[in-house]
Amino acid sequence: MTVRRLDPILVDRIAAGEVIERPAAAVKELVENAIDAGARAIGVTIAAGGRELIRVVDDGAGMTPEDLALAVERHATSKLPDGDLFAIGTLGFRGEALPSIGSVARLSIATRRHDAPQGSGLVVEAGEKGVVRPVAAAPGTRIEVSDLFIFTPARLKFLKSDRAEAQAVSETLRRLAIAHPDIRFSLEGEHAGAFDWPAEPIGEEGLLRRLGRALGRDFPENALKIDAEREGFRIDGFAGLPTYHRGTSAGVHLSVNGRPVRDKLLLSAVRGAYADVLPSDRHPMLFLDIGCDPRSVDVNVHPAKSEVRFRDPALVRGLVVSGLKAALAAAGHRATTTGGARTLDAFRAVLSMGGGGNAIPRPSFPQAPSWNAPAPVSASTQQPGFSDFAAPSADARAHLAEPSTEALDRPLGAARAQVHETYIVAQTREGVVIVDQHAAHERLVYERLKAERARNGIARQPLLLPEVVELDPVDADRLIAAGSELESLGLLLEAFGPGAVLVREAPSQLAGGNLQRLVRDVADALAEHGTAGSLERRLDHVLATMACHNSVRAGRRMRPEEMDALLREMEITPNSGQCNHGRPTYVELKLSDIERLFGRR
Repeated sequence: MTVRRLDPILVDRIAAGEVIERPAAAVKELVENAIDAGARAIGVTIAAGGRELIRVVDDGAGMTPEDLALAVERHATSKLPDGDLFAIGTLGFRGEALPSIGSVARLSIATRRHDAPQGSGLVVEAGEKGVVRPVAAAPGTRIEVSDLFIFTPARLKFLKSDRAEAQAVSETLRRLAIAHPDIRFSLEGEHAGAFDWPAEPIGEEGLLRRLGRALGRDFPENALKIDAEREGFRIDGFAGLPTYHRGTSAGVHLSVNGRPVRDKLLLSAVRGAYADVLPSDRHPMLFLDIGCDPRSVDVNVHPAKSEVRFRDPALVRGLVVSGLKAALAAAGHRATTTGGARTLDAFRAVLSMGGGGNAIPRPSFPQAPSWNAPAPVSASTQQPGFSDFAAPSADARAHLAEPSTEALDRPLGAARAQVHETYIVAQTREGVVIVDQHAAHERLVYERLKAERARNGIARQPLLLPEVVELDPVDADRLIAAGSELESLGLLLEAFGPGAVLVREAPSQLAGGNLQRLVRDVADALAEHGTAGSLERRLDHVLATMACHNSVRAGRRMRPEEMDALLREMEITPNSGQCNHGRPTYVELKLSDIERLFGRR
């Protein structure tokens, strides 16, 4: 076979397959060009999911006729003045977007510099460049892409429905809008979820307002400020409380020097930071921008520029993890404000059914293991006509007298009663707090064990009579293999024949617990996490299992002083707003909301 040089238009279409794989990619490239041009307002309009039309209008610097003629040539760009690929300070830099789009669609550009008396226009169709002509144009640039992929029909077959493509465009524009809150962004088009977000002032307040528009109006009041710096790298942004989570990772927004990315290293760091406080199948809501010297990061590793490579990845990962963990720990007992709203919604649903319904909408939190569930309530104890509520157990009244002013001013208030021998009801100055006693105490014990391990190792207590635990031989071997790790956690085991282990010592805080069940659960934890994650994560998972076994169980009557002590310790313990499984430990009902529920407001 004879080697030959490919036709230039064919080369452009091959490049377009890498850079422009769907309408959202074309929007991303065009909007990034507008941002690089210094635009303060960017409007996007699409039709048929971007297949029929993509229009991007900006008020940026615009181009001269000479620049416009060069802009649609391959590898022609204004963004690498010194040709240094190791110090890229713009979002675009390859000079591939416009020629790639022009090779697979009809591309029309009208542009005008702010100091020019008239604009310039150019049309590119199927890779054939027209002549630059004078046109009437507003300052900035207007680009229209019509009939995307009309000249590469095979690519059209791989596109999804108009709705799916429009939603991808919306997601792409939202990510850029979050990374650049000082720019106005708007989107129009069927199925696109149209929006028009004004430019926000530079700073924390402006960013938080933009995040409220993008991630939900509840996000600002459930967000934590993230600000950390180390060896030339800095992270800024806001992260949601652990109990403010979602079922997908769509709410995780990351950028590097203002460039939105979906980088595996950064996503892994976020998961690692939340691993201790979030259910494994849930995802946080956050935005983080990693700022650094452009020479410390390589953005030229993927045609879509969605992945980056750091010169010191371990440093960046450690900074993200430590920054997030520090903010989560500083939040202390805080839980999401939406917990009370969900509770009131459940009450309203029952009241609207006259108390006779059989299904109360419940928050979609993951189910805890069976040993963490409240004791079932017998149907015989339920009141006629109120089948949704069990009859109250004998209340443990914490205070017959009025609570002190000091206790009412505490964040979690003064304990007033225990109901169903599972929930503590506390009174605050502004409302009522309902605490799940087992979930709360589980987190407290877990944090104590972690702190003890960090200081000088967990104290062990020898058993007067060593206990034999029979297991599956594989589980027994796994426990013995992890013996040194378990010993550092206060659990000393020995092999005791095939399929059995002998418990010699146990953590002193777990004295008197059910060691048979504890050892079996530890074996399950090692089976699930024994080959994945760092040693610290594996140890933390085992500690969480141990903490659950030593927590106040649902169904146990608590004394008044125990309830108050639990509330006070929650107020000073990191991450006490959620249990080890990521469920909230309490909900707060504002008095004003309760009054509205009963029509008093």
